[in-house]
Amino acid sequence: MVSMLSRRQDAPQTRGEHSRRVVMCVATIVVAASVGAAGGPSASQEQQFLSHVRRLTFEGRRAGEGYFSPDGGRMVFQSERHQGNPFYQIYQLDLTTGETSRLSPGQGKTTCAFFRPLSGDVLFSSTHHDPRSQELQAEELAFRESGQERRYAWDYDPQMDIYVLSDAGELTRLTRVEGYDAEASYSPDGAWIVFSSTRDAYDRQLSDDERRRLEMDPSFFGEIYTMRADGSEQRRLTDVTGYDGGPFFSPDGSRIVWRRFDADGLIADVWTMKPDGSDQQQITDFGAMSWAPYPHPSGDYIFFASNKLGFDNFELYIVDTAGEREPVRITSTDGFDGLPVPSPDGTKLSWTSTRGSEHGQIYLARWDHAAARGALEAAAPRRSRPNGDTR
Repeated sequence: MVSMLSRRQDAPQTRGEHSRRVVMCVATIVVAASVGAAGGPSASQEQQFLSHVRRLTFEGRRAGEGYFSPDGGRMVFQSERHQGNPFYQIYQLDLTTGETSRLSPGQGKTTCAFFRPLSGDVLFSSTHHDPRSQELQAEELAFRESGQERRYAWDYDPQMDIYVLSDAGELTRLTRVEGYDAEASYSPDGAWIVFSSTRDAYDRQLSDDERRRLEMDPSFFGEIYTMRADGSEQRRLTDVTGYDGGPFFSPDGSRIVWRRFDADGLIADVWTMKPDGSDQQQITDFGAMSWAPYPHPSGDYIFFASNKLGFDNFELYIVDTAGEREPVRITSTDGFDGLPVPSPDGTKLSWTSTRGSEHGQIYLARWDHAAARGALEAAAPRRSRPNGDTR
């Protein structure tokens, strides 16, 4: 996901940010570990919502985007740890035993894993089918071994396609068009998939300006799509200038939450819409990069990350589902905090952080839902409705 900042300068990809601006997925993506605490909760206030904080991942250069299984007993995540491959691969962690196993083929790049409800299937995106995979891996390894450095950035590989791994170990390819197809997740009943894609930049004649834009910033062409769980009935939902990505269904399946960048790629906000793409509503208006939204299982509020307090300082926030009150800040520990994901029962929170590590790793804590609701009820009403709100 992304350098004006780089979504993952050194935190993992957060579902879609871009090489010029921040944001995974992403990517999964991001940020310097420096912090400027400009107001907001103190460390003791962070403990109002989070307790028993512990680090879940240690192996590999970086890890992130941890998503729970439907029963809450396992987690899928992406990590740079597979020998001979410098790029992310998908892993599964047993939260009881600590046993970890690789799910992806081990070749190419992967991102954005997600469990299918009511089954053991796992969704993720991969480029392992790309004939150049081994060559690209060798080039990246050689670059790293040379001692050279560059900002961490997601490249929106147009060979990235969506796959599903069945409980029986069968891998099925769901998308086959040129363009970055990723940031995918299931509806609560497991019947539908929502995802982000840049395919529009590859299936039509581009203007000279669009070609320059594609070369500099391919994420600009990212839009939200849905398809059935078998890959059929692929349909585009958004058609607005700027990068749309990181979509998830609400707990009852009645809406989709995602983040939308402005045309310059500097400002992002949380939005929601109906699964048919209608009734698009802007939920946040921070004038900052607010991304990685994920709904709490109660449906009462949405988690997200934002650099409201400083360009390199990403913190976790919650906002009521309707966006009627000011968001509430959750974290205040130095470093990058992003990609928040609650457990299915809503009692735990997983997120990606650089606290205690040079690169991003996954953390887990107990989550106080009652305290979150109380804080949102006490929050000030939104001073002004977000631009574009039609309510």
